[in-house]
Amino acid sequence: MRQSEMLVPTLREAPAEADAAGHRWLLRSGMIRQLAAGIYSYLPLGRRVLLNVERIVREEMDRAGCQEVLLPIMQPAELWEESGRYNQYGPELMRLQDRHEREFALGPTHEEVVTALARDEVNSYRKLPFTLYQIGTKFRDERRPRFGLLRGREFIMKDAYSFASDWEELDHTYQAMNKAYSRILERCGLEYIRVEADAGTIGGQGETHEFMALADVGEDTIVSCKDCGYAANLEKAGYQTTAVVTQDTEQQVSKDVSESVNESQISALEQSPVPIHTPAIRSIAELSSFMGQGPEHMIKTLLYQADGQLVAALVRGDHELNDIALKQVLGVEELILADEEALAGRSDLVVGFLGPIDLHLPMVVDADVAAMESAITGANEVDMHYSDVRPGIDFALEKVERIRFAAEGDSCPACGAKLVFTKGIEVGHIFKLGTKYSDAMGASFLDRNGRQCAPVMGCYGIGVSRLMAAIAEQYAGDDGIRWPAAVAPYQIHLIPVSWKDEQQRQLVLELEQQLLDAGYTVLTDDRDERPGVKFKDAELIGLPVQIVVGRDAAEQRVELCSHALADKGETKRISMSVEEALNHAKEVLQLR
Repeated sequence: MRQSEMLVPTLREAPAEADAAGHRWLLRSGMIRQLAAGIYSYLPLGRRVLLNVERIVREEMDRAGCQEVLLPIMQPAELWEESGRYNQYGPELMRLQDRHEREFALGPTHEEVVTALARDEVNSYRKLPFTLYQIGTKFRDERRPRFGLLRGREFIMKDAYSFASDWEELDHTYQAMNKAYSRILERCGLEYIRVEADAGTIGGQGETHEFMALADVGEDTIVSCKDCGYAANLEKAGYQTTAVVTQDTEQQVSKDVSESVNESQISALEQSPVPIHTPAIRSIAELSSFMGQGPEHMIKTLLYQADGQLVAALVRGDHELNDIALKQVLGVEELILADEEALAGRSDLVVGFLGPIDLHLPMVVDADVAAMESAITGANEVDMHYSDVRPGIDFALEKVERIRFAAEGDSCPACGAKLVFTKGIEVGHIFKLGTKYSDAMGASFLDRNGRQCAPVMGCYGIGVSRLMAAIAEQYAGDDGIRWPAAVAPYQIHLIPVSWKDEQQRQLVLELEQQLLDAGYTVLTDDRDERPGVKFKDAELIGLPVQIVVGRDAAEQRVELCSHALADKGETKRISMSVEEALNHAKEVLQLR
């Protein structure tokens, strides 16, 4: 391809909306442009990267025995109502009406559509198992689109759905998809980790795993153990704690206290918590400074609406509540932090000074709170807190569960070693759905014995545009993105110092034809630009191999620059013969 004929609008400065390194280089190299918040156009170079990623994904899906389909983006709302997700999915689901006022959704995923398809077309075990996949545009009305392609409102995804006659068949497909995803990420050149995860709004009845590309800009926290290989998303991560969760925690605490004190301590146990005047002290940080004690000596009382009912959750001041764990403990569909409207008319609920004493609400207590000997809490009165509050004595421990996130310093749940926290970008997610959707939507088949059974489903998503963004983040350098050869828009960049020079132009044309005949993709910079402009643009575009044709063209010598040389510390172009340059390019592009 001749660069003079291609739309490659490189930028000398990154636009103001660029908030991550990879995002900045994608914009500056002319690969993408923002149309609206979270909505991007792919320009020619960016589209070629995207197509290369799609090719890798498609090859691995086909290799795993999947069949490609193309399903509608506009989905009738009644399908989502059948599955129960139309209201559950929330405001991220983009909804619209046609001219007949029939409601539709723009699909963020296709479980309902593919289940309806199977319901109509599959009626016998003889047609199972099978897996369908598609690569297409998805929509999600993100509240806060950010990091360019990493969190957008319109994105490109590969989603696959498997149908099996039993759980054994599903497990076989699940493991095949696990291997396929690993191959995809390896072929894209990504450093990644597979972690245990939460099923979220997709739901399901079995295990689920996420594939995380490691990157500081990632919005997900990966909790892992270097000793035994345990890894999980923060939302799912376990940890070892000395706190014990039992059904009779309150009685056990009272029993332990009574057995461990002597007569001289009984009067101390009978004392009430000590009220403390704390004017305008509302946060844990402010309270810690005011009291001169660390947040680990305090209890946070948080109020939530659980399917419309107010509940309280207690965690230690230095811990963060895991709302997903709390939702599972409560067994509710919707869990949101209580706002002012939810607290209207409740003068006993004083935000900033909430505490568990005389709090007349259902209460879930984290196991680490239940294990505290005493703590500082809110007093449910403006500008007041209590000290010396004893869990299980001064307030009831009706329901004790692990409802906090794992934290720095926690021990691995598998081996006891210290957990490590890193950041990652979720690029893939695989689920065992079970019969969640087939039951809800009435999909069934006749098994070998003539019985009606619901197909056992799995679903498998991988963000194609997210993969492109994750690669850009991991391969972002000082001057541009150093694209891996497997996904680079072109493999070789031919750069004549002066296109007007007859000898340079002739050698470039000969090289171009040789490379094309050998099966390489080539971008030739035939523009009438200064060498400095060409070299700067070449760095921005970041192709794996650059061959510069200059004043030594008559001697059949060129200058070569490649990622492989840069990895060895060679940052400048190296002069060599044309034959040596071609051999080096062949070696680099075969290795990568």
